[in-house]
Amino acid sequence: MACVGGLAYDPAGCILLIRRATDPGRGLWSLPGGRVEPGEDDAAALVREMAEETGLTVAPGALVGRVVRGPYAIADYRCAVVAGELRPGDDASDARWCDNATLAALPLVDGLLEALTEWNALPRP
Repeated sequence: MACVGGLAYDPAGCILLIRRATDPGRGLWSLPGGRVEPGEDDAAALVREMAEETGLTVAPGALVGRVVRGPYAIADYRCAVVAGELRPGDDASDARWCDNATLAALPLVDGLLEALTEWNALPRP
């Protein structure tokens, strides 16, 4: 199942994460994102999912990496926030900007920290 995820950073270099409100990963922190709907390309799905889960409008950027988690093939893209106010919505019970210390303290979905490290995409110190 094709999915997308968004890597967004605030001006201080903190990464945007959401706490999942539904399975898989209910209660764990992850990148915002979700399924690519029929007729959508990755960019359109990323814009829609980011708005639904975070309240933010984004401009999709470069592909950072891909992961497979069970039946989900996830393409993760950098994105720039262009409008909106951060608030959790849709499949997210919380949303926040995370520095390295916060990232290390949160219960994350499996493989997220390893993927961010491999992609050189951790928050800036």
